[in-house]
Amino acid sequence: MTIEQTILSAVTATVEKLYGPLEGVTLQLQKTRKEFTGDYTLVVFPLLKRSRKSPDATATEIGEALVAECPLVESTNTIKGFLNIALKPEFWLGEFGKMASDENFGIAPRNGKTVMVEYSSPNTNKPLHLGHIRNNLLGYSVAQILDACGYKVIKANLVNDRGIHICKSMLAWQLYGGGETPESSGMKGDHLVGKYYVEFDKHYKAEIKALVEQGLSEEDAKRDAPIMQQARTMLQKWEAHDPEVYALWERMNGWVYEGFDATYKAMGVSFDKVYYESQTYLLGKDIVAEGLEKGIFYRRDDGSVWIDLREDGLDEKLLLRGDGTSVYMTQDLGTALSRQRDENLNGIIYVVGNEQNYHFQVLKLVLKKMGYAWSDDIFHLSYGMVELPEGKMKSREGTVVDADDLIADMVTTAREMSEELGKLDGMTPEEQDAIAHIVGLGALKYFILKVDPKKTMLFNPRESIDFNGNTGPFIQYTYARIRSVLRKAAEAGIAGSAPEGLALIGEEVELIKYLADFPQTILQAGATYSPSVIGAYVYDLAKMYNSYYHDHSILREEREDVRSFRVALSQLVASVIGRGMALMGIDVPERM
Repeated sequence: MTIEQTILSAVTATVEKLYGPLEGVTLQLQKTRKEFTGDYTLVVFPLLKRSRKSPDATATEIGEALVAECPLVESTNTIKGFLNIALKPEFWLGEFGKMASDENFGIAPRNGKTVMVEYSSPNTNKPLHLGHIRNNLLGYSVAQILDACGYKVIKANLVNDRGIHICKSMLAWQLYGGGETPESSGMKGDHLVGKYYVEFDKHYKAEIKALVEQGLSEEDAKRDAPIMQQARTMLQKWEAHDPEVYALWERMNGWVYEGFDATYKAMGVSFDKVYYESQTYLLGKDIVAEGLEKGIFYRRDDGSVWIDLREDGLDEKLLLRGDGTSVYMTQDLGTALSRQRDENLNGIIYVVGNEQNYHFQVLKLVLKKMGYAWSDDIFHLSYGMVELPEGKMKSREGTVVDADDLIADMVTTAREMSEELGKLDGMTPEEQDAIAHIVGLGALKYFILKVDPKKTMLFNPRESIDFNGNTGPFIQYTYARIRSVLRKAAEAGIAGSAPEGLALIGEEVELIKYLADFPQTILQAGATYSPSVIGAYVYDLAKMYNSYYHDHSILREEREDVRSFRVALSQLVASVIGRGMALMGIDVPERM
């Protein structure tokens, strides 16, 4: 039973003693607003017909009865028909004991439902970039949070490993690569393939310019450029399983996967299942064929297949090109159906940027028109773009911030700032490396995840590594400080406990109340798919503890029972900070 349920049960018993059975009346209990005194507030207006008194008189009557009869209640006060209820410190001490002894505190029981969270979804024609970092961190954290909310969670990655964009890199390497490999060049495989994607674009633009100078319109030049025609031919050969093209595709994709895996490891994210569009697009084609038979889709004169969604407030949408090759929507239809057949999902969350809002509207609607009721369980977690200040980080070709560069720069900056502040003094080189990595990645992850996913954000690397303010390093340092206290307590033989009858001071009661909010905070973050809810909670908890630590002695407290309680309180605060940060995919250091 939650604290709210415990209080509601006690209040219900008191109200029924005053006014009789509450048939048809639902009591409303909510947390007391910060500007008023109390822990929980009862809305008395639904009880006025039974009390036959004014709102204030009814609230006062209930309050007096609660103080007299309910051992949990310390005091009450009435504000304009609302009854504010303050609970006794000993009640909160008892709740603290329950929380401290619960190894799974904050974690909801299994609910029997399975959800899939899809994130990353890279193309195999270029390395991961800053946008992928927000995507991966957000997806991984949401998966961790939903798991804590009781769901069985499948972390999925859909790799866009086929299509015209992949053929562009393949063709450029074939034409201009001279047999270059990751081994011969010393480049990560994803970077090498990305180099040839850029090379294709350079030659493509040159051909367009030449054709326009010969009198073609820009549109015709884009269509007729020889290199683009070669790429389209390569795509057709790939879909026909041409041995030479297929072997090249497997080789270059292999380079990319090795590069991606290294970046994922550095980022600290993982997947339970990896889907490949090359394995699902044919199922998408089957869905298109079925839709044609049912008259849901239609074929144009050029052989392309479309769906008309104008009556639904959308537009006409291409599902299959005239040459028979598939588009993103084709393969997304196939992937969605494949997943549902394999996993019998209760929901799927697609973590994809807000530029794809329309795409997912169409995907859900097409699946619904095809008769798949589970399309209602698809949710697009649409997030805003993340940008950096001018000149703060290196970018490739002046446009894209490379994920590997950003991660490496964050670790380097964390080391520099930690050294400046003396945080690495007395550590071995190995310990310094570990702390720089933990702090650098923690700063990056927290700075990105503390922002509501829907918002576009500006990422400032040095600002994110500040050891003061709402940052990952501030929270990590608070955790390390508590762990230092706990190590000293252990050395001194001081065990944490919550002795009955101990008189708590106000700050301790407030800390316990806030710790009690942790389970509900996780549920709220899961319901809104927002790690920022966890970030705000952990930051406030760290601030509260630092203030308490500053004002009250822990290990030097003279009374043994108080000293033991403060150690136990510190233990639970550290545990909750660690668990909260883990839900955001962030490590916390034992020393700092």
